[in-house]
Amino acid sequence: QVQLVESGGGLVEAGGSLRLSCAASGRTFSPYNMGWFRQAPGKEREIVGGIKGSTMSTYYADSVKGRSTISRDKAKNMVYLQLNSLKLDDTAVYYCAATLREVLTTAPSSWDYWGQGTQVTVSS
Repeated sequence: QVQLVESGGGLVEAGGSLRLSCAASGRTFSPYNMGWFRQAPGKEREIVGGIKGSTMSTYYADSVKGRSTISRDKAKNMVYLQLNSLKLDDTAVYYCAATLREVLTTAPSSWDYWGQGTQVTVSS
């Protein structure tokens, strides 16, 4: 079992930046592929990006590509999501997720472990 706890959300003005953190515990963290998802009110949960445990390669959704960075610190069992140039549309609950599946997929159902989420609200 893997436990995930997100932090770092809050209220930020459009154009600002935010760094979300995800603390993992419970099992050996290194092999897990880690992902960030978000869910806005009335919308389906969507992937923001992910990072593989084996290669540290990253994936980003088109909506955040070029203004976000996912990183991980295996020694600290931490994963981070840096979001820059925030837009109103970035307002959502952001979730950290983990899976041992080899391929990173965008489907939430393919991810095995989830955090409780952290709210990000972007104001104009």
